[in-house]
Amino acid sequence: MMDLEQLRALALHGEPCAIIDRTALHHNLKLARNTASHSKILAVIKANAYGHGIVPVAQALSDADAFGVARLKEALALRDAGIMHPIVLLEGVYSHHDLELCARLQLQPVVHSFEQLQALEQWSSGEKLAVWCKVDTGMNRLGFSGSAFATAWSRLKTLPQVKQLVAMTHLADADDRHDLRTPNQVTRFKQLTDSLSVERSVSNSAGLLTSQALHMQWVRPGLMLYGMSPFADADASALGLRPVMTLLAPLIAIRHLEVGDEVGYGGTWRAQRKSCVGIVAGGYADGYPRHAKSGTPVGVAGRYVPLIGRVSMDMIAIDLTDVVHAEHQPKIQVGDPVVLWGDSLPVEQVAMHAGTIPYELVCAISQRVAIKYL
Repeated sequence: MMDLEQLRALALHGEPCAIIDRTALHHNLKLARNTASHSKILAVIKANAYGHGIVPVAQALSDADAFGVARLKEALALRDAGIMHPIVLLEGVYSHHDLELCARLQLQPVVHSFEQLQALEQWSSGEKLAVWCKVDTGMNRLGFSGSAFATAWSRLKTLPQVKQLVAMTHLADADDRHDLRTPNQVTRFKQLTDSLSVERSVSNSAGLLTSQALHMQWVRPGLMLYGMSPFADADASALGLRPVMTLLAPLIAIRHLEVGDEVGYGGTWRAQRKSCVGIVAGGYADGYPRHAKSGTPVGVAGRYVPLIGRVSMDMIAIDLTDVVHAEHQPKIQVGDPVVLWGDSLPVEQVAMHAGTIPYELVCAISQRVAIKYL
């Protein structure tokens, strides 16, 4: 965890701040590259790079072979910023206008339905696209069914509009390394694609970290690039990952309570002893989870202290009693930064206390939170 003086130097100015560590991004991409050394890397930076900032993250991950985004608007932001990597549209497109944009900007749409396939067949501009064809092997979300895949692939293969094809599927439960659904999905995928002599992609972060057998020609790391573990039974540090985002918020008040005093809406926390309570300027309007329970850890002056009471829109309360009374402890003062997650406080741990997943927390960082890139 950063020491208090390092955190104070970040100058929060009374507002939450997300610190994005570019060196951690480089480290996590290198780990993905070393783990899947024979595969190309499609770095998934959809949803504003999981809340980390799509353009700065793409610039930091310039060693990736391609970028994956969900929607056209995300790809446009990258091209507007001068990023010329191949970009895969994971949800694909449906209209002739969007196909024209794909051709003009050299985007690679995923085709996962016959509606998209028909739009591509009817589009005739003289341009050619690289296309990813998605087969559904058990997730039942997007992709051609196993029985329809051969027909879809045959139609794509004969289209003059298509210059390159990649076959892909998506794993439904790779975060559980003991679940049989993943090997069953991979078996189905191989049965459908082994004879095609084409580049293929199966692995998300969990698949990439599970087995070389899942790597194939392309891997698609997302969560791991941001320093978060895709597994419930292994934390990020055990996997060699480094957290990229540290979410900070300033301490804006210190209050001294008597036994029996209550804190926050509904008075759900009551002091069992004389207590020192800190009020932190960060709440659910900033992206901190409203359902985080009392006891959720936060970092203050190199130590963990518990959240107490309900999370408010703009504030949380924390119990500073043990910190302020500890020997050789730096003096805590109004204005000090509090670590809500990140450096030495894994976001996975906060998510567990809030009954959610780390994806939701980092993606929920609101626009009013300042972002600083190191």
